Amino acid sequence: MTSLTPKEAVALQRELAGRVVTEGEVDPIELVAGVDIGVRGGLARAAVTVFSFPELELVEQRTAVRPLEFPYVPGLLAFRELPAILEACSKLEHDPSLIFTDGHGYCHPRRFGIACYLGVELDKPTIGVGKSRLIGQHREPGEKRGAKTQVTVGKELVGFYVRTRDSVKPVYVSVGHRVGLDFAVKSVLRCTSGYRLPEPIRAADRMAGSMDEEGRVPAR
Repeated sequence: MTSLTPKEAVALQRELAGRVVTEGEVDPIELVAGVDIGVRGGLARAAVTVFSFPELELVEQRTAVRPLEFPYVPGLLAFRELPAILEACSKLEHDPSLIFTDGHGYCHPRRFGIACYLGVELDKPTIGVGKSRLIGQHREPGEKRGAKTQVTVGKELVGFYVRTRDSVKPVYVSVGHRVGLDFAVKSVLRCTSGYRLPEPIRAADRMAGSMDEEGRVPAR
């Protein structure tokens, strides 16, 4: 993956996009996971957290640190970040039913953001939760939690812009793999409690930002 040129990476994205399954639901959901990554000093620090569902109590957390081996190219961040994320996920003792990623899925120029790549690699249901717009057009949703508007490219629906907390900036929700878009939105809202992002992503973000070069998180 990391030995590819950007041009080769684009070609691989287009090829793998055909494997993405954009429908389905997970039932029952027993465990949900969140992944995030922090970049500092030439290193990618990845964290994955697993929570019980629907209680959203922390069950497990794992980390991994790897050198960055792919350049920063918008639209190709999966090639820069996914190796560390996959390493962290490989350490899990619990098998999550559903994985949330801090990053886009189908709402991507080639319909293959990091949530799609992770889902295809692991063959797991995944959902992309992006904090900023990558592609598409949309209107502003209502101010109440749960309000949403379509994100479209031409006439194609690629995601929803979803308000997860009253009067707080919405997030971009899209399919990663093996889930439908309506299910993705419902799942994001069910795992978001009082904050903008789903709790598993929030926890992974805190870990990724605080770990050292060995992947250790200081005791608090």
